[in-house]
Amino acid sequence: MKIGYLLPTRDQAVQGEHEPARLVAQARRAEELGLDSVWAGDSPVTRPRADPLMLLAAVAAVTERVTLGTAVLLPALRHPILLAHQLATLDRLSRGRLIAGLGGGFPIPATEAQFAAVGVGFDRRIGRMTESIDVMRRLWSGEEVSYEGEHFAFQDVRLVPPPYRPGGPPIWLAGGGGPALRRVARLADGWLPYPPTAATYAEEHQVIEQAAEARPVTPALYATLCLDDDPDKARDRLRGSVERYYNAPLELIASIQAMFAGTARQAADWLTGYAAAGARHVVIRLATDDHDAGLEEFTGRVLPLVREEEGR
Repeated sequence: MKIGYLLPTRDQAVQGEHEPARLVAQARRAEELGLDSVWAGDSPVTRPRADPLMLLAAVAAVTERVTLGTAVLLPALRHPILLAHQLATLDRLSRGRLIAGLGGGFPIPATEAQFAAVGVGFDRRIGRMTESIDVMRRLWSGEEVSYEGEHFAFQDVRLVPPPYRPGGPPIWLAGGGGPALRRVARLADGWLPYPPTAATYAEEHQVIEQAAEARPVTPALYATLCLDDDPDKARDRLRGSVERYYNAPLELIASIQAMFAGTARQAADWLTGYAAAGARHVVIRLATDDHDAGLEEFTGRVLPLVREEEGR
């Protein structure tokens, strides 16, 4: 199982700090500490933060090995020609290390307001996303493309530069539930959900495997961790971090998303439970006030235990 680190772009913004250079340094440190990937989230209006693609371009320049990913980008907010151009350039800057993690946007009023702010109908977001995937993959072919769809239409467009990898970066989709899982199986190279239990993950992963038939879809996971030797203190800290991040009660968010609070040993066991359910790449978001120390703690205490379990 590969393990990645979500750069704390939103946490930094919530704390009133606007220093993207620190985020770039954290990405470089994550690579030094042996993590497999670094990721950046996207929400320019609802939960504002540094732009993920510009940030990952800077990260690409100072790293050599780690995969770079968006967790997740909202393609419906953007025109697919421009997004395909940005992603192709970033894939080339990173020499093929990019994963385009995409999502539709969670259906809450704040997300609807974000779409309204940029002039995109929220009820059209899934159609725009699926059509954008088709458009981008055609443009990543390097050939001249004309397109006539429900949401987008253009003539004789060719992108330069083409992506580093033929066909472009792999596309991973977020989402759970029947329609989203069928969409993953039909369109995506990977699946990046956050189901709150390993049992749910296993059930939904099986749906994707059956629907995708022989086509490979990388099963991943987006998970939030808060570490403390005192599980009660960890839970309190998780509450503070999550409620500040989402402006919603912990109980509500934890009923939707994979979240853990406890000791390093318990965290490793929790993660290996998802590995047993099929997860092969986990993106870790740390719930902490000190992300530099949190990154060192996770890689020093939890990562070795996970690797130890895998070796058994």
